[in-house]
Amino acid sequence: MQMSYAIRCAFYQLLLAALMLVAMLQLLYLSLLSGLHGQEEQEQYFEFFPPSPRSVDQVKSQLRTALASGGVLDASGDYRVYRGLLKTTMDPNDVILATHASVDNLLHLSGLLERWEGPLSVSVFAATKEEAQLATVLAYALSSHCPEMRARVAMHLVCPSRYEAAVPDPREPGEFALLRSCQEVFDKLARVAQPGINYALGTNISYPNNLLRNLAREEANYALVIDVDMVPSEGLWRGLREMLDQSNHWDGTALVVPAFEIRRSRRMPMNKNELVQLYQVGEVRPFYYGLCTPCHAPTNYSRWVNLPEESLLRPAYVVPWRDPWEPFYVAGGKVPTFDERFRQYGFNRISQACELHVAGFNFEVLNEAFLVHKGFKEALKFHPQKEAENQRNKILYRQFKQELKARYPNSPHRC
Repeated sequence: MQMSYAIRCAFYQLLLAALMLVAMLQLLYLSLLSGLHGQEEQEQYFEFFPPSPRSVDQVKSQLRTALASGGVLDASGDYRVYRGLLKTTMDPNDVILATHASVDNLLHLSGLLERWEGPLSVSVFAATKEEAQLATVLAYALSSHCPEMRARVAMHLVCPSRYEAAVPDPREPGEFALLRSCQEVFDKLARVAQPGINYALGTNISYPNNLLRNLAREEANYALVIDVDMVPSEGLWRGLREMLDQSNHWDGTALVVPAFEIRRSRRMPMNKNELVQLYQVGEVRPFYYGLCTPCHAPTNYSRWVNLPEESLLRPAYVVPWRDPWEPFYVAGGKVPTFDERFRQYGFNRISQACELHVAGFNFEVLNEAFLVHKGFKEALKFHPQKEAENQRNKILYRQFKQELKARYPNSPHRC
């Protein structure tokens, strides 16, 4: 009897061991299958077992936490900053698209999400208490209905220091409570917004563009800082990732992305061939062509347009910086911040490019990448406070250049 019991125990132990061996072999097979078949097999697997994204509740909890903090005052004490209304996880070596906008201009986010496939960070300025409320409701609605926003977008809020943003009541405003899709949110925003120039807000509050830029690129390694009404060339994020991953010698280099303007009636070009065709017939022109030609002339547009077509993104030529060049660029490492004393219009980007030059950065123009601004910038259509703000910032820029001499006493470069 005892012998029979021992035999049965041995049998069950053997059976259990065999089952465990089969399970381990199956796991090994799946692992090898994944390695052999690569992405195609992984995609088939995830059709049945999708990864768990950040849930809507998690994102809303983050929004409530950020607003409940009460924000922090900036260095000037004039503005209240709420970091991380929306957050995104990011590879430390990734390239982030950093931008800024008034509440009304947030509708441009939809187009940026279509063209830029990587992480995106936006700083939003609300000039009034009502706009602050609208901004929080929009963040709530976008996080609820837009999976791409939850997955890829970080959002920060800035408002005058005398205001505090509140946790949105999902029932207010009533129109947004009825929305059921991401497209409906952007459609609703398009109907209630009055998009225009960020710094023509119709209030006595200065638009803090450099504070917003610094906030958007905060904690990023590589960043492309642009205006919200610009669109990057198709595939730019992928091209940058591939190029940056191939080498680690990019610190100290500003990779210049040539910027253009297009007539509003035209469809945005996807690639360089389409852009050049429009450029040759005058439907596309260099950025700021009608406002400040020297501000982008060093890019050397004629040389860029005539470069031979290539499939891979790379730096095509080096350009020495000269005042008042203010290129859009990708850079990593110890990139100087934007000086937050510059507000509204004038010298806010030139000053930062000037410091890049004094700090020893090289400027190299990318061969296939570009940015396109929606519409021609015309002097007659600019905001009425242009001259007053420009004069104030012009004086500040002279002071800034003197400060750089003390900040970089051993630099051979000057502005």
